[in-house]
Amino acid sequence: MAQTLFRNATVLTQDKLRRVLHGTDVLVDGARIAGLGPALQAPEARRIEADGKLLLPGFVQTHIHLCQTLFRGLADDLPLLDWLRERIWPMEAAHDPDSLYWSAQLGIAEMLASGTTCVLDMATVHHTESVFAALEQSGLRAISGSAMMDDPSCPPGLRETTAQSIEGSMRLLERWHGRQEGRLRYGFAPRFVLSCTEPLLREVALLAAERGVHIHTHAAENRLETDLVHQRCGAGNIAYFDRIGLLGPRTVLAHCIWLEDAEYDTLARTDSAVTHCPNSNLKLGSGIASVPRLLEHGVRVGLGSDGAPCNNTLDMFSEMRSAALIQKPLHGPASFRAQQVLDLATIGGARALGLDAEIGSIEPGKRADLQLVSLERLHSWPQVGASDPVSAIVYCGGPNNVELTMVDGRVLYESGRFATLDSAEVHKKSSAALQKLLERL
Repeated sequence: MAQTLFRNATVLTQDKLRRVLHGTDVLVDGARIAGLGPALQAPEARRIEADGKLLLPGFVQTHIHLCQTLFRGLADDLPLLDWLRERIWPMEAAHDPDSLYWSAQLGIAEMLASGTTCVLDMATVHHTESVFAALEQSGLRAISGSAMMDDPSCPPGLRETTAQSIEGSMRLLERWHGRQEGRLRYGFAPRFVLSCTEPLLREVALLAAERGVHIHTHAAENRLETDLVHQRCGAGNIAYFDRIGLLGPRTVLAHCIWLEDAEYDTLARTDSAVTHCPNSNLKLGSGIASVPRLLEHGVRVGLGSDGAPCNNTLDMFSEMRSAALIQKPLHGPASFRAQQVLDLATIGGARALGLDAEIGSIEPGKRADLQLVSLERLHSWPQVGASDPVSAIVYCGGPNNVELTMVDGRVLYESGRFATLDSAEVHKKSSAALQKLLERL
């Protein structure tokens, strides 16, 4: 089994005890972290000199739409429901297997180059095999699922019957869940209340519990959306999901901005997780989720970029900085500290996905999903990281600080080069795929 030895790094462990270790070695043996401490001996290992650099867990993005990466810049300056109906849904319906594959490849490349090692993805309704094929080839850790949309109000190009939606998801689950030694997993992805009938949501709740897989959906993202849910269901998003049995430890809810007071307690009681997407919420004008309040209630919270056309990047450094800053005018400058934000981007995201026993911190026995970061860039110099590396990462860091990204002990990105994809090909093929998609529109 291949070994890698990171020498003399500043290690941001993200565990409960040590947090920051200066001048520390980390030994990776195969897919797992084998040792952590000073002057480790591993004669056969590849040695990476990391003096003056930061080694930390890879970012865990808990809400992504790889199917939308091709749409970057094509849906700006619109509120959520108009953004979906006028731009996103027509473009998603125009995807074919080739365009969806290159959309996923483009998003994966961007994330690997900026330190992300694990994602929770929601694909579109059709051709989800293409997303899984791209994920399998890339080496990225992922949970993904086909978007489920069976409500009569959904556009014809994306609307399925309840039976078609369930059967399609079950076929994908049988083929992909647990592939690559568990690196790839399937999760049911009912899009949101307004796109799904109650029979579909109830069946998803039963099947997810039976199979032990995730449910990934949107909730309380936009005020108008929340009002429409009230009109249809007689309750808010969270209360409605609770009533039909959709909440629980394997349920991850994107956004959760417009929550009623009792719904914070419901999320905590059901141990459901929330994923916070600050840049998407700001760009769509949706609002600001009360993350400090969620954390006070004991809700598991992760961070995500959402899709490229509502952000417009998939950069977790930007998400961390925004997540920290937008709470301060509302709750005070100390209300959401850098360490809390980094927690959400790493171990907190892993906890939100129920993967914290395997990833999210640098501890012997855990999987080696890591990133190596250098602060020797103009925007992150002088090295505040020497005394406060967490502040440096959250407030100064950016994608070009990332020198290396590793998943399961395999280096997938290093110094501008990818091990599993060709960036020039991704540029060329994604551009051509977008042009054909727009012609189909």
